[in-house]
Amino acid sequence: MKVYIDGVLYPEAEAKISVFDHGLLYGDGIFEGIRFYNGRVFRLDEHLERLWDSAKAIRLTIPMTLEEMREATLETIRQNNLHDGYIRLLVTRGKGNLGLSPDRCPKASVIIIADKIQLYPQEKYEKGMVMVTCSTRRASPAALLPAVKSLNYLNNIMAKIEATHAGADEGLMLNEQGYVAECTGDNIFTVRRGTVYTPPVFAGALCGVTRNVVFEICHELGIPIREIEMTRYDVYTADECFLTGTAAEVIAAIELDTRVIGDGKPGVLTQRVIARFRELVGSTGTPIGA
Repeated sequence: MKVYIDGVLYPEAEAKISVFDHGLLYGDGIFEGIRFYNGRVFRLDEHLERLWDSAKAIRLTIPMTLEEMREATLETIRQNNLHDGYIRLLVTRGKGNLGLSPDRCPKASVIIIADKIQLYPQEKYEKGMVMVTCSTRRASPAALLPAVKSLNYLNNIMAKIEATHAGADEGLMLNEQGYVAECTGDNIFTVRRGTVYTPPVFAGALCGVTRNVVFEICHELGIPIREIEMTRYDVYTADECFLTGTAAEVIAAIELDTRVIGDGKPGVLTQRVIARFRELVGSTGTPIGA
């Protein structure tokens, strides 16, 4: 594997960053996870636009243009001779000193990794996932903006630890008011009486790229979709439930806190959304090129 670091593609064993990088020392940086299928990068421009928005929000200057980032991403995939896989694109604050201030970091660092990924076993995509509610609350927008896809993921990690120790596949995170925000790494949707529901981003959810694709799919298929403040009751009593994320794609959830959702199987409407999603990722996107 070859890894892009600040304009150079290094063999995996030689791909290194400074121990003084503030991305390592403080989680000071941003990232995007991006999928590519059949030689095409899915929603590349949307991911890059969100990366630039995240950078602006934390006053981080990306040391290249968006066009240069796009080409660097595609070239990293080409150099690894991949046609299907996953990109982890990071921009760290860069090398500084042991102090907290980002002013001591003269230049941000760009890292691009292209590899394979499968977030959940295939069985979970066929039968659905089990969830538990985590006691760890989603960080408040007043403390850490959920719209910023930052390297500081400890909030989600602590919730993921809870879910794992409870024997669940994924953990549901609530906000400070007790409303559903999102899962530890995925957005959540429910279905009730033919309408799809999802928490609004102000509830603490990341405005996911795959989440937006589901809105497009629902509009295309004529399926009503609404953003509502949602409690666990709404998930317990839903007819169907599914999760979305770039790495997870679209996957059904069949249980929350020992309550079976619907009939305990991936629902009909969920399967329609999944089928259309797979058509889109297999036929659209930015060509990787030769």
